[in-house]
This record gives sequence, structure tokens and C-alpha cells, in this order.
Amino acid sequence: MSASGFGVDCEICNRHPGDPRCPTNAPLTPTGRLRLARCVVEDGWPLRRAAERFQVSHTTAARRADRYQRLGTAGLHDRSSRPHHQPRRTPAAVEERVVRLRREHRIGPVRLAARCGITASTAHCILHRHGLPVQAATDRATGEPIRRYERARPGELIHIDVKKLGRVPDGGGHKVLGRVGGRANQDRRHGTGYAYLHTALDDHSRLAYTEDLPDEKAATCAGFVRRATAWFAAQGSRSNTS
Repeated sequence: MSASGFGVDCEICNRHPGDPRCPTNAPLTPTGRLRLARCVVEDGWPLRRAAERFQVSHTTAARRADRYQRLGTAGLHDRSSRPHHQPRRTPAAVEERVVRLRREHRIGPVRLAARCGITASTAHCILHRHGLPVQAATDRATGEPIRRYERARPGELIHIDVKKLGRVPDGGGHKVLGRVGGRANQDRRHGTGYAYLHTALDDHSRLAYTEDLPDEKAATCAGFVRRATAWFAAQGSRSNTS
């Protein structure tokens, strides 16, 4: 029997049963609740029959029908579980101090808790309540949230960079041979040299093209750009400069 047969009208549940995004503990979505309420209020079903049909308790069926009768479809959506009265909530003055110290000194919940005389978990809740992100998601210089960007289509922006890596000789480097044995690899003329990884990255699709080249001179870089442009075009990502 399909999920919708019991009043559950969730597109994800119908297409992908067992998907973790589905509320497994909630037998009724807002659409299913509306069907239940209409059966009771408009069609005159007994509460016990409606509860059995939609596989919910008698109390749940009565609550859904009552809210639909008083508030309409707006009363069938989930409500916040926050209590109306919170006598032990952190005073507003303390919350203001936590927010001010965070913005001025850019410190985390542990240090804020020590300065304000509260627990670290309370400081974290205050920061979350005021929309302040964790420090890992902020810029160190400005303290502002890091804003990611992405171009609208492939090929609109290509990032190019060169990474210089020292080559490891056969038998290992100085980590294996020691400082004396590894000095031979430091000779620019007879050493193993460096690997220059030239990389081009499409900003929209994150498609990357990399070549291991002998240097990073102008002619080498120009040749890499031509080959990278041709490769991106073959993948269907044509840049503005091609």
C-alpha cells in the first residue's frame, strides 16, 4: 500500500521510500492533515473512524479537526515547541554583553562564557539566537561571514594557478637519507628539480584541468592556457576568451 493511502502526501516519500529527509515519526504531512480534518469537519466522519483510517490516535484526530475548524489550513502546519513563558531565560543584558564581546573581540563560546559568568552551551545558544555564525565560517580579518560566490554558467570564469612541488628522488629524500645524504638533491644542476602543476578550474562546474610542466615561464603558461581552453571546450564549457 502506498504512503498516500494513509494520508501521507510527501513527494520525497512517494518517490524514495526510506529517504532520511522524510519525517519517519510524523504520520501526516500538512496535506494529509488537511484530508483528515476535512473528513471530520466537512464530511462528518466520526473521530474514531478518521483516526483509524489515517492511523493516528483519537486525540490527534480531534486536535487536527479542531484547529482546522478554528484556523483553517493555517492551523495544520507545525508549530514551535518553545514555551510561552521562560522564567529562567538568560537576561537581556547578559545576551547583549555576549553579542557585544563577540563582535568586538571575535572570541568563541568558551571564552565568552568565562567573561560573562554563564556556561559555554548558553553562550553558543545566544550566538545562534542572534544569527552570529561560528568562527570557522567568518573572515579572520573582518569578522564578517564568508560569502561564497559562483558564476551563473560554465566557462564564465576560469581560475588558473601554478603549484611548485619538489620532486622526491628514487630511494627517498633527506627524510630517509638524512641531511648529509639528501644534500645531493639540493644541487640545482644535478638535483631532481621541481614539478610545476598548472591547474585551470571552472568556477561554476568546478571542473579542473591539470598538467605537470617543467617550469612556469611565459611560453609554458601560454601553451597551457591554449590546451586548457581547448579541453574545456571539448567538455562543453566554452570560456569567454575562447
